[in-house]
Amino acid sequence: MGRLSGKIDFMAFMAQTEGARYFPALHNRDFRLLWIGQVISFSGTWMHATAQGWLVYSLTKSPLYLGIVSATAALPIMLFSLLGGAVADRFRKRNLLMLTQALSILPALAIGVLTQLGIIRVWEVILLVFLFGLINAFDVPARQSFYAELVERDTLQSAVALNSVAFNGARVSGPVIAGLTIAWVGLPACFYLNALSFLAVVLALYKINARQEEAAQAPKKSLAKEISEGMRFVGKEPAIRATLSMVGLFSLFAIPFITLLPVFAVKVLDSGPGGFGFLMGSAGAGALVGALGLAMRSVPGTRTSSLMRSSSIVFPVALLFFSLSKNFYLSASCLVMAGWGLISFLALANSSIQLKTSDVLRGRVMSVYTLVFLGLAPMGNLLMGWAAQLFGTPRTLAVASALCIGLGLLIGRRLEGRQT
Repeated sequence: MGRLSGKIDFMAFMAQTEGARYFPALHNRDFRLLWIGQVISFSGTWMHATAQGWLVYSLTKSPLYLGIVSATAALPIMLFSLLGGAVADRFRKRNLLMLTQALSILPALAIGVLTQLGIIRVWEVILLVFLFGLINAFDVPARQSFYAELVERDTLQSAVALNSVAFNGARVSGPVIAGLTIAWVGLPACFYLNALSFLAVVLALYKINARQEEAAQAPKKSLAKEISEGMRFVGKEPAIRATLSMVGLFSLFAIPFITLLPVFAVKVLDSGPGGFGFLMGSAGAGALVGALGLAMRSVPGTRTSSLMRSSSIVFPVALLFFSLSKNFYLSASCLVMAGWGLISFLALANSSIQLKTSDVLRGRVMSVYTLVFLGLAPMGNLLMGWAAQLFGTPRTLAVASALCIGLGLLIGRRLEGRQT
């Protein structure tokens, strides 16, 4: 843990210098601790995901099982994220997160041990992936809503964006580290390192001061009534409802573009595996730039509203041009813009929703965000995959992008004048 401590000290020094004004959330010691822990944990998560895909394909030689495993990870979020939000509002979020992060160690270790012993079977992977998803159904709403208890209101957007920076940075580095680890040490090591990475978040949470733990709590009701209360609040808030509608629209029809990239790389752009990797990297680079741009400064409310609407249009427009392009470099450029638009919109939507929600309801409202964003993703992948099989991949993405542009403009009108 010496390296972690040294890194925290360095970040503390940076937070006290003029350069920290570009990342205002890093001024906050508690957020800084959690963010560094998440950088480590996200890297482990992407290592695990890369190794898990390799393991499943090695066991089955079937792309179908890769899809089944992906759907299994998201199923508990569809089923239990609303319950997870109610639990996050009922208990101290820091303690809940320490529990979920500690529990996440168990399935990672189990996959590692079973793989090392050479006795793992695909049904065991599916079972353990479901367990991961179940833990995430409680972890994600609590973690998303916890940022508002760590930072001031005017730096919440920076905190949410920095979380995206950590996630997308790990999205780039984690698979690379996993590939090297598999080649030099072996497949089980990726799972062991992921299990170890959760300890970084547990340690960070342990060191966070308790001064902001006590979020305002409403009188205890049944969990069902608390979930209903959160849903009613979302239904009565036009700006939140419109924002969530846009997130759901993208989850169903636009974000699944990632699963279609291999088809574009091979059949449309004739670029092979190397081209596929470059296309993925282009989208990731755009996402990272977008997240860094938002994390650098706190953006005034009027500018936030404008940027949120513009990024919600840039994303599907870039996808539309990508679906029509036959030139590899033009396609890669479109994906850079798509990655920027998607992450900019999601980070702004996340912080905007939280700023409009009271502490008492924040966990439940963010569980609805989690459900709409992550829970609908498997349905979107299935729908877009089915349509691509019937009508062709470029045509399917073009129609879906046009649909997102049209409906996005319609929903965007409801957001005008409602952003704070």
